[in-house]
Amino acid sequence: MRRRRECSECRERFTTYEVAELNLPRVVKSNGSREPFREEKLRAGMLRALEKRPVGSDRIEEALNRIKKRLLARGEREVPSRLIGENVMHELSALDHVAYVRFASVYRSFEDVDEFRKVIDHLERQPNADQIKDQSDLFPSD
Repeated sequence: MRRRRECSECRERFTTYEVAELNLPRVVKSNGSREPFREEKLRAGMLRALEKRPVGSDRIEEALNRIKKRLLARGEREVPSRLIGENVMHELSALDHVAYVRFASVYRSFEDVDEFRKVIDHLERQPNADQIKDQSDLFPSD
């Protein structure tokens, strides 16, 4: 928002610009401790899972923005870290299945190969983003 103001001492006029500050909620960790939401920590976790995967940086930024919008839309002052992790997994499953499995294996602390197999079986049953784009529309535009 742009505002014109006047100094009460010298009577000079000047312009100020105001921006709404959107505060992301605090994160409640599994041990009960609380810390401020840190976007760089979220980005680092996603980038680690997506390392050496063919996903463009614009798609990563869009996914990060969707996660932040969901957190803001909740309107809560605090959110559990588990909710953030679930949001990351949701976004990664749409971006890249390998990155999803990487993140899920650490996030869910997989103990054996069977847990990997369950996740992979689940992913194989889901269409990925490329398959969805390649499907023909029910109502094609003329």
